[in-house]
Amino acid sequence: MAGMTARTPRLVLASASPARLRLLRNAGFAPEVVVSGVDEDALTAPTPAELALVLAEAKAAVVAARPELAGALVIGCDSVLELDGEALGKPKDAEEATARWKAMRGRTGVLQTGHCVTDTATGRIASATASTTVRFGEPTDAEVAAYVATGEPLQLAGAFSLEGKSAPFIDRIEGDHGNVIGLSLPLLRRLLAEHGRSVTEFWA
Repeated sequence: MAGMTARTPRLVLASASPARLRLLRNAGFAPEVVVSGVDEDALTAPTPAELALVLAEAKAAVVAARPELAGALVIGCDSVLELDGEALGKPKDAEEATARWKAMRGRTGVLQTGHCVTDTATGRIASATASTTVRFGEPTDAEVAAYVATGEPLQLAGAFSLEGKSAPFIDRIEGDHGNVIGLSLPLLRRLLAEHGRSVTEFWA
């Protein structure tokens, strides 16, 4: 891969999220992208934080099992918004996205992102969930309708993003902003360390 040396460990991102890929690239990583195809609706867990972790581990496991990726480290991630103890992923349609935003505005939720790093050479996994508190603003009904009409919230866990058109509707966060975007780089560093790896090894 361009920019990588023969000694740079092979890193694979098991996610189709452009935001996660952008976060990694901006931090000096040059991951390959292999989408897992995991049916997220088929998996359950007792709490939103546990669900995010189960989904991340499932995505990493599916991709790590591919023979052509032998020797690589695979990163699986998945995010859900916890609101009133319920795990909220991507809205299924515009109607749900509208109802979601009307329920969230003026309130506080917790963005839970599961992270899993699997070493295909050893089969070892290191995983954990990062949590960031999000305080939503109070967009008007007209603003909610205009935002939903863009189609953006249908592609996002929790129906919002810090980087997109919904950014003006987020009053503040408490915790790692990257986690809300899709991946906590400090947590990734700790998980790589559990595999005996440093982030500096992956700088392209």
